[in-house]
Amino acid sequence: MRAASYVRFGAASDVLDITEIETPEPGPGEVRVRLAYSGVNPSDAKARAGARPGVTKPAFPRIIPHSDGAGEIDAVGAGVDTSRIGARVWIWNGQWQRAFGTAAEYICLPSAQAVDLPSGVALETGATLGIPGLTAAQVVFGGGDVAGKTLLVSGGAGAVGHNAVQLAKWGGAKVIAAARGAGLARARDAGADAALDYTSPDLAAEIVDASGGGIDRAIEVEFGANISLLAEVMRPLGTIAAYGSGAEMTPTLPFGPFLFKALKIDITLIYLLPEAERAAVIARLHSALAQDALRPAIQAVMPLDKCAEAHDAVMTPGRSGAILLDMA
Repeated sequence: MRAASYVRFGAASDVLDITEIETPEPGPGEVRVRLAYSGVNPSDAKARAGARPGVTKPAFPRIIPHSDGAGEIDAVGAGVDTSRIGARVWIWNGQWQRAFGTAAEYICLPSAQAVDLPSGVALETGATLGIPGLTAAQVVFGGGDVAGKTLLVSGGAGAVGHNAVQLAKWGGAKVIAAARGAGLARARDAGADAALDYTSPDLAAEIVDASGGGIDRAIEVEFGANISLLAEVMRPLGTIAAYGSGAEMTPTLPFGPFLFKALKIDITLIYLLPEAERAAVIARLHSALAQDALRPAIQAVMPLDKCAEAHDAVMTPGRSGAILLDMA
């Protein structure tokens, strides 16, 4: 089979090769998926670049990147019902703690990690549901229903944020999104009740005014950079659902304001989501898709040969949707 892979860390154009690799066979409890699309995420690009703290070399001799994807099951291993053959599926954790991910024509993985795609949902959409879809659903609904609450979505035009705005509105919340430039219109089009420029010097006051007094749950992509702002805009007993802090990985916590509002910090790393919680957010995603309340944005679909360009594209600021590889 054809696959993109790397054996050392470095720039995408330097280390990613398109090679022929032996087509895998499913082991016990596994399915084999003939991939139609592979989803590219910033985490894939950071891992390939060697940007994870303390990691000095790849964990495996050769790595096929990417954790997200969608396709059709064409073979099953021992213990898996053969009725799964032919099922259209989307994939989560395809390359998490495994050598071979979805940037290939085929992948074998545990049956539970190939989720039946709801009828009528395109395979392209399926390839966006792993990291950006599950993360958005968990940070929005991880504390329960949001009907009647006011949510702040930081980075409301990004892949996770754009999904989160749609899911929160579907869930009955009032949504304030922070974005900039063309992202402001994207956030409004996704359903945000207000879209505010996160570079504004008066952002805290604007959030409090637009929310009608403060935020119940903040969906936060830059926790460290925004920690002081959050101390100002959160309502007492509110929750900060953080899934990123790239600009400031060692934030200083203003404990006094957090203490006297009794704020909660809920950090999500979607790879580690427990089984019951994952099942719950998958059900939320599928329900939103079935009701046409969630339309994940896709910026570009590239051929496998352009895998390096896809890695660069997913790290480009101002991206307006997911980056996929067409595996056909």
